[in-house]
Amino acid sequence: MTKIFRMSVRALRGATTIDRDSREEIITRTKELLGEMFLRNEVDKDQLISILFTGTPDVHGAFPAAAARELGYGDVPLMCAQELSIDGGTPLCIRVMAHIETTKARDELRHVYLWGAKGLRDDLPA
Repeated sequence: MTKIFRMSVRALRGATTIDRDSREEIITRTKELLGEMFLRNEVDKDQLISILFTGTPDVHGAFPAAAARELGYGDVPLMCAQELSIDGGTPLCIRVMAHIETTKARDELRHVYLWGAKGLRDDLPA
């Protein structure tokens, strides 16, 4: 019996934190996060549909999407937004949701949480 692999649109999540609000730190940590997300899930550029970035209200030094452009994803639709300001939330946090085309099932995706964001979603496979 031949297994049929159907291409689906999936959302791949990730988050990281920065130690200080600077352009260099935002770009470095965002590049690291995107690299891990795409490496762990075997995603190449042609599979990317769009990437949404959010930053907590204390992130001002750069647009996280600038890191994606520096990685060569400038032709992928990129958007930045401000995260909600919630009491007790993780400070200096950058979150990513990448929409991809993949044959992987939703439960096969490995979401990536780095640095101070490691404990945000311990219910998801790493």
